[in-house]
This record gives sequence, structure tokens and C-alpha cells, in this order.
Amino acid sequence: MNALMIKGLIFAAVLIGATVAVVSSMNIDLSDPINMITMIGAVAIAGLSVGVSIKYINQMKTDTATGELVDHNWDGIGEYKNELPSGWAFSFLGTLIWAIWYMLAGYPVNAFSQIGQYNEEVLAHQEKFEAKHKNADAATLQQMGESIFLVQCAPCHGETGDGLSGKAQDFATRESKEQILDVIANGSNQLKYPMGAMPGGMASGADAEAIADYIVGGMKGEAPASYGVCAGCHGADGAGNGGTAPNIADYDDVLVHNVLENGKKGVIGIMPSFKGRFTPVQEKALTTYLHSLEN
Repeated sequence: MNALMIKGLIFAAVLIGATVAVVSSMNIDLSDPINMITMIGAVAIAGLSVGVSIKYINQMKTDTATGELVDHNWDGIGEYKNELPSGWAFSFLGTLIWAIWYMLAGYPVNAFSQIGQYNEEVLAHQEKFEAKHKNADAATLQQMGESIFLVQCAPCHGETGDGLSGKAQDFATRESKEQILDVIANGSNQLKYPMGAMPGGMASGADAEAIADYIVGGMKGEAPASYGVCAGCHGADGAGNGGTAPNIADYDDVLVHNVLENGKKGVIGIMPSFKGRFTPVQEKALTTYLHSLEN
């Protein structure tokens, strides 16, 4: 055994010993298959690295270039037609086989993952949150809703809910005449209510103007005759016939839920869906807060 071999073995032993020492100091549980596979991999890499290094360093000292040269060369420097080194080829093939095994069996999809653990913890926290605030009073809901609004809604709708000077939905006025006229002319099916899509062209001209003025005015006084085409789905009071159509008189739980679930087309672009982001209590809290913004 030459000096290089002895030095290599000592270096490999030091690497493996250092790996074991670090694992021991961190109190890593080697009974966990994933930790054990990682440990075996680290030891194997240390051994292979030293072994391959010793082999090729010795080979460089003793080997001479042999074999058949290719026909072409570069400034007199030729290239041999040598076969791929078998050790390298088998190592590469072994790495591919191990990678496939690791992806399919060594670390299956249903094994532990930090993302999975995080999602489980979030769901558990949400359950506790729902139970804790199930019967929250109006003041608590409004305070909670304001916090949600400032984080999730204010970037587009403004901190006061004014819609950033008309660039987005203004929650104080709730609906503008322009918005209502646009829906009357073009229809809407963004919110996926049970009644289905509202067709465009339900009214026009003075009739559409009268409907828009009546809704913007808070639906007070006698409804114009043209509002009859709206009442069929939205109800005479505009409340949406028990959630089967949008409530055009007030922010109710169903309306807020459907907007959060499906998103909505706005002046500055399309509001994305917030599906799954809020718990039922948080949706109720946001609805409570939006009520407080209405004039």
C-alpha cells in the first residue's frame, strides 16, 4: 500500500468521522428512514470521492497515452478514440437508477414534508380560530374585518374603501351609476349565482337611466316601472331572492362570498379569486366591516 493510498484512507476516515460527529451533535434520529438514507449517502460520497481520486491520481502518475487517434486534429493536438471509463459509466448509471428509486420509493409523495406539516398546522389553527370566534359580537367582527380589509383589500380599494378615487370599487357608495348601466347593457355572470347569467340589453335609454338612478339612490320611494325586469331575479327589494341572484341593495354574506370565490371584473382590471383564503368567520367579519363603510 503506497503513501497516497494511506493518506486517502485517512482522509476518508476523517470525513466519515466528521459526518458522524455532526449528526450526533445535532441529535438527529437515525431511526427515521430519510435521515438514515441521507447518512448512508454522505458516507458513500466520502468513500467514493476518495477512492476515485486515489485511482486517477495513481493512473496519472503511471499511465501513458495509448489508443487510436481520430482523423482530425487541432494544431497538431489529436484526440484518442478511447472508450468511456467503465467506472465513470457505471457510477453515472447507478446515480440515475438511485435517483429514480428515490423519487418513486425512497421519498414517496405521501411521506413527511415541511409543506404538508405547515398545511396541517394551518388547518388546525383555522379550526381553533373558527371555534373561538364562532359567536363573535359585531364589534369584534368589525375589528377583525378591518384588519383583513387593510391587508387584503386596501391595496386596490384604498385604506378608507373609497376605491382610490374611482379606480376600483368604492364601498362607501357601493355602486356607481356607470357600473349599473354597464351591467344593464352588457349583462353579467361573473359571480356564478344559481339564477345563472344575466343577459345584456335588459333595458336601454331612459328606462336604463331610471333603473340606475333608483338603485344608486338606495332603492327608496316608488320603483320605476322599468325596474320590473330586475325584480324578477333580484326581487322587489333588490335583496336577491334568498341568495339566488346578487343582492343589489346591500352587502350580504352571499354577495361577499361569491365575489371572494370568483373574483370580479373592475375598472382597473380583474380582481383575482380569493377562494380558500378566508374562513367563514373571516368572510363574515369582512362583510360586517364593509357594512360600516356604506353611506
